[in-house]
Amino acid sequence: MRYRSLGLATVLIVTSTAWAQTPSDNQHALIGPPQLHALPVTAPTLVEAYGPDPLQIGELRLPAGPGPFPVVMVIHGGCWTKGYETLAGTAPLASALTDKGVATWNIEYRQVGDTRGGWPGTFQDWGAALDHLRVLARTQPLDLKHVVTVGHSAGAHAALWLAARPRLPADSEVRGADPLKVSAAVAIVGPGDLRTLYGFDKDICGRPIFVNLFGGAPDAQAGRYRQANPIEWLPLAVPQFMVASVVLEPSAAQAYAAAAQSAGDKATVITLENAGHFNMLSPADPTWAPVEAAILAAAKAEQ
Repeated sequence: MRYRSLGLATVLIVTSTAWAQTPSDNQHALIGPPQLHALPVTAPTLVEAYGPDPLQIGELRLPAGPGPFPVVMVIHGGCWTKGYETLAGTAPLASALTDKGVATWNIEYRQVGDTRGGWPGTFQDWGAALDHLRVLARTQPLDLKHVVTVGHSAGAHAALWLAARPRLPADSEVRGADPLKVSAAVAIVGPGDLRTLYGFDKDICGRPIFVNLFGGAPDAQAGRYRQANPIEWLPLAVPQFMVASVVLEPSAAQAYAAAAQSAGDKATVITLENAGHFNMLSPADPTWAPVEAAILAAAKAEQ
């Protein structure tokens, strides 16, 4: 399995001028966070805290109608590290999905560099945000039998990990007592197997990531790495969609999907050509269409 080293830290913070580059004959203009943050979004139905920290919040968007609605939980990326990305980058995606008839829960969470971010706080935030849908469903028309996790980059890892979370040991500090089960997971250009990324994280993100996320190297924190690695917990017993482009290349996505299928899961790879790392997050970009179709099909599928 191979991940293309792009200097993702540079990718995430370069200016909009650099991102609005002239496309080649076979590649349309790449976009990045500055362009995503400038896209129009719909106002959330409500913004609610799922924990006491200011970063433990989510934006709930509801479509028109009485519901109950399938729910897509949206998790932004950013190298698991403060300062790279926020939920503003996934708000356009969440808005577009809500317009197509599903509720969206676009979350913020603590990352490395935030107070109590990293292990275990980042993982606990992902789990608490997902479980908070039970609280929201007391007053909002949500169908908790159809909950799909969708994440980009580091958030793609989160989307798969949340599907795996019920399989963690009961005494795990990141599992939680009663994890809400999801019905599908969509991983957009992010890893399902952290082992293949260790050692390349510095090249991709511009700095070492995993030693800070887990408090040490794999040999020193083997238990944490295993608990955090979705592929270690196959089968997840839900459909999984791997969106491949750059950073997560098709070969890496296909290798994960093959492992999932071998374990008995349904796994699909969606390969995007000339998409960059962010284009598919823009509802105006042609690469969004196949991603949106997969998410909507997963959200509305009978389980």
